[in-house]
Amino acid sequence: MNARLAFVALVLAVPGHAHAADSGASCDPMGAGQLPYCDRDGDLLADRPNDESLWRNPPTLVWAYAPIEDPAVYAELFKPFTEHLATCLNRQIVYYPVESSSAEISAMRSGRLHFAGFSTGSTVVAVNQAGAIPFAAKAIGDQMRSYSLVAVVKADSGFETLADLAGRRVAHATPTSNSGNLAPRALFPEQGLVPDLDYDPIMSGGHDRSILGLLSGDYDMAAVASDVLERMQERGLVAPDDVRILYESAPFPTSSFAYAHDLDPHLARDLQSCFFNFTFPSQLRAEFNGDTNFVPIDYQTDWAVVRAVTERVGVMIE
Repeated sequence: MNARLAFVALVLAVPGHAHAADSGASCDPMGAGQLPYCDRDGDLLADRPNDESLWRNPPTLVWAYAPIEDPAVYAELFKPFTEHLATCLNRQIVYYPVESSSAEISAMRSGRLHFAGFSTGSTVVAVNQAGAIPFAAKAIGDQMRSYSLVAVVKADSGFETLADLAGRRVAHATPTSNSGNLAPRALFPEQGLVPDLDYDPIMSGGHDRSILGLLSGDYDMAAVASDVLERMQERGLVAPDDVRILYESAPFPTSSFAYAHDLDPHLARDLQSCFFNFTFPSQLRAEFNGDTNFVPIDYQTDWAVVRAVTERVGVMIE
C-alpha cells in the first residue's frame, strides 16, 4: 500500500476563540454539537470564517505534539524547532506538553492551540471536532513517514497467532489511537480475534505504556505502532529479543501537523513555509527514525485509509 495512502498558564487562561460557521452564513456543517464547521468546497476540512474579524493572528502562538510517549520528552526535543519557528515567524512560540489526545483536541477546539502535531487516528477527530487543517508530516526527503500496527508478545510466550489471545489480557493504547485501538478493532477480526468479544481491551494510556506493561507481565499482548516500538528499542528500553511480532498491518500515514482553521491566511501560509524550510537536527533524526524534514500532505487522499478504519469500526468522528 502507498505510504502517502507552556508562560503556558497565562496563555491557556485566555478565553477560547474557536468559531463555527459564520453567523447567518449558509453552509453544509461538517461537525456536530456546538461546532458545525462549514465545508463549502467539499475537501472534508473546515472552511476559514468568511468574517475577517474572526481570523486570528496573535503575537504568541501555542503548539503541542501528540502525546504518543512521555510528553516531557518532546518539550526539550522540539526546542530547536520551536526556536526556528520563533525566528522564522518573528513572534513568540510556546510549546505546551499535553497529557492526552483528547486534551490536545479540546485545546485546539477552544482556541488555545494554534497548531499541533496529531497522531494518525486523532487527526481525523481533530479535523471533525476541532477544525484542524492538516498540512505537513515527517519525512525522509520527499517520502512521507509511515508505520504499521503491530501485535507484540513476549518472546518466550507460547502464543503463535492472534487467535491464541482469546480470553487474555490485551493492551490497547487510547480510544482515539489508530494503531493502538481503531485499527485492531478493524483488522484483528480477520485474524480470528474479535475485540470486545474474544477479549476486553485494556486502555494503557499510551503505546509506550502498553509495551512496558507487556514486558512487566501486566499484559499478554499489546497492539502498538511499529515506529514507537522501534524508537524504544533504539533507546535501549526494549531489547530486540524481548518481544515477538505476531501480526503486522499494511502501512498507515504517520502523525500530521495541523493549524487551526481560523488562522489568518497569511499566518497560515507563513507557518507552512517555516515548516518546509526546516531541516531536522541530529536529535530529532535520532528520535524519529531518521526523518529529515516535513513534506506537504493532502488530508482527503493521504488519510483515506485511516478514515476507512474509523468508519469500519463505527467510531463517531463528527
